[in-house]
Amino acid sequence: MASEESFVVLVHHRGSVNRKTRSGVKFTDKNPLCIVVTSTTSYDDLVSAVLMKLGLDGAKRNTVKYDCFTINNDEDLQVMFLCRRQFPESGGSNRNTNTLANPAGSSSRPAVASSSIPVYEPVVQHVASPSFAVDLNGTEGDEVVERENLPNALVGVAPVGVGDGFLVDEEDDDVEPDMIDDDSADDIGATGPALEVGGSSSGTQQYPPHFSSLDLDAMRHEGVLGHAVGFGARDVEGTTGLTEFQVGQQFQDKDEALLSVKTYSIRRGVQYKVVESDHRRYVGKCSEFGNGCTWLIRLSLRKRKGIWEVKRYNGPHTCLATSISSDHRSLDYHVISAFIMPMVRADASVSIKVLLNATAAHFGFRPTYRRVWMAKQKSIALIYGDWDESYNDLPRWVLGVQMTMPGSVVVLKTSPVRVGGQVDESQAYFHRLFWTFPPCIEAFRHCKPLVSIDGTHLYGKYGGTLLIAIAQDGNSNILPVAFALVEGENAESWTFFLSHLRQHVTPQPGLLVISDRHNGIKAALEAPDGGWLPPSAYRAFCIRHVAANFALTFKGKDARRLLVNAAYAKTEVEFDYWFDILRSEDPAMCEWANRIDYSLWTQHRDEGRRFGHMTTNISECVNSILKGVRNLPVASLVKATYGRLAELFVRKGREAEAQMGTGQQFSQHLVKCIEANMKTARCFTVTLYDRDNSEFTVAETTPTGSFSLGTYRVSLASRTCDCGYFQALHFPCQHALACCAYSRVTWTSYVHSVYQISSVFSVYRMGFTPPIPEGFWPPYDGPTVIPDPDKRRAREGRPRSTRIRTNMDEADLNRPKRCGLCRQPGHTRRSCPQVGGSSQTGHH
Repeated sequence: MASEESFVVLVHHRGSVNRKTRSGVKFTDKNPLCIVVTSTTSYDDLVSAVLMKLGLDGAKRNTVKYDCFTINNDEDLQVMFLCRRQFPESGGSNRNTNTLANPAGSSSRPAVASSSIPVYEPVVQHVASPSFAVDLNGTEGDEVVERENLPNALVGVAPVGVGDGFLVDEEDDDVEPDMIDDDSADDIGATGPALEVGGSSSGTQQYPPHFSSLDLDAMRHEGVLGHAVGFGARDVEGTTGLTEFQVGQQFQDKDEALLSVKTYSIRRGVQYKVVESDHRRYVGKCSEFGNGCTWLIRLSLRKRKGIWEVKRYNGPHTCLATSISSDHRSLDYHVISAFIMPMVRADASVSIKVLLNATAAHFGFRPTYRRVWMAKQKSIALIYGDWDESYNDLPRWVLGVQMTMPGSVVVLKTSPVRVGGQVDESQAYFHRLFWTFPPCIEAFRHCKPLVSIDGTHLYGKYGGTLLIAIAQDGNSNILPVAFALVEGENAESWTFFLSHLRQHVTPQPGLLVISDRHNGIKAALEAPDGGWLPPSAYRAFCIRHVAANFALTFKGKDARRLLVNAAYAKTEVEFDYWFDILRSEDPAMCEWANRIDYSLWTQHRDEGRRFGHMTTNISECVNSILKGVRNLPVASLVKATYGRLAELFVRKGREAEAQMGTGQQFSQHLVKCIEANMKTARCFTVTLYDRDNSEFTVAETTPTGSFSLGTYRVSLASRTCDCGYFQALHFPCQHALACCAYSRVTWTSYVHSVYQISSVFSVYRMGFTPPIPEGFWPPYDGPTVIPDPDKRRAREGRPRSTRIRTNMDEADLNRPKRCGLCRQPGHTRRSCPQVGGSSQTGHH
């Protein structure tokens, strides 16, 4: 017997390595060598012992391979002993119930361990609150409902917390149908055959690095990095796994067994049918069983061990495929979900096209777009929680976030559920949600006095629109300050969002709102009691949207460029210059532009309210700060905003604080602009016109741009220049800098206070509070919040695109249409001859 500080190391020197098991790495070698290792054993001693047991004395050390934990030195040996002490096993089994479920494992022993030392692997858990780089443990929540007549309202401005973990539904039916229907299953949130773990409190989770750049290596792995996907797959080193099942082969659960049978069928390009399937046994036969093929597999549940085992196996297949198809019936969305899980975990915004191509490249069959979309929704549900249950998590999140950060503003509105003409008091439909946090409210006081608003569609199981209000600090950083989830962009939803935005976040007078030309926004801003009418607030259009509308009527990039140049012109003279060129191209273009009030889309008429910002910057915000949240269930979406903003405030606050510590007075953006202006300021001739050193004329010796007046009047007292830059951007232009140098006065006194580094730091001075664990959140005893079934995306066919199509999306009429199944022209998927042939001869 080995002492307490020693144990037996099993050396597997034959057979194959199977990385795809829940218990870790397993081996098919039935006769491993045994070596006793103690805590004082050195690396050289271990290598010598292994070589001696193998009869390879004097051989080079690189002929020996160690799996799966590489032992290169004495320190690695100590790590192995440390794992032995920290993860003792309480039984004779070598199973690790906390590890990841992987298909097609073989019954064997763990690597580099005795039966008393389990192989430790990371636990895959549900993720409810993704963040940039920090782990915010469960920013979940529900909330308290104050009932209104219709719809019900849930308003809060108090504390926050963190709620229960997302629960994953069990498989509805253990019995697999004889003929697998690929696209009919709409239970997206149900737990599939692999990668299932029990629900856990997200308050104690460690979240993986979500929304980072897509890890292309994940396309080759599933679950734990380095483990091959599916039955007979190859691992990262090219080692082939099992090519056929074996009697006695064991699986952790039925889902793992089913996935292995399906993966085997897909890789062999054959078809099988289910003869028997229940909670105790599973029997499958080849579709050509009795017609020349004897392939059969029988799996049973071993109740004492709780595992599934292959009791009978007749293989391999002896039949040949009689039809060729680009799809495979066993490649259902459960199998695809298990494969694409790592890619979805790495980047929830990964496109369906990327996932489809990766699936086709891996399995050799090309599934439908719809099936991959369903697989992605299932993967997201497994990672972030069930789509339907996510709505009921919102009320507790409201209570939790108000407990965590008193002063958080969350307004949840619901609508009644009617059953048979009667209102069901126990349930309520989700209607709208507005939320913002105290740091965002405080930050806007130090930002530029303007806000950009826009909406973006949700891409999940249920439709909807995410409305966002974006501010900009003095360093040209964009900052989301308020959010809303609504049914769509209409007058009512925009009124809901803008009224709460004005009340809680942006009460400052003279504010500028930059938006597109949506009629819902127009109606909400022009409401008499909304607080958005001049002089309390002003409106401006995003030039990107104006130019896009212009391009729908007038083709050609040159005309669009002229319109944008006219919009960016900072003086009326420059505007007329570009507008005259546009008129010479086509007078109808000017007529179209003249229908819009100049104060709404031109910079020279905005009276300096834009600070040079001509667009909504919504795309930059979604991509850089909220990337991927539109693909998540609603509860994870709102929790992601908390974590993302917390990290953003930390990062930008540190940058501003570091710049202040070096003695800088202004933001980096302003410094770069001033330096660029100073390079040309030396080439001017300055003439003083008053004794107070405030009125000047500046003559350019050489033109400084495509449009130049030659001579400019500058007034330092009123902070104006004929070029328009001084009053538009609120810091000295090149002509004003020349006047400051001539008069030997500092230019810093003519810069708007928003550009001071102290103001930028004040934007991020107030940080976020670490979220309170969900177990400490206040209880919620209101009605169950459920999603509106009318917002459910189409259950059949390809999901309808929410993209607003433009002339760039026009299809090529000369391009022939091809069948979605065999990719041949001349017919569609419904009339494909491959389908007809296979229905007569049987699938293989």
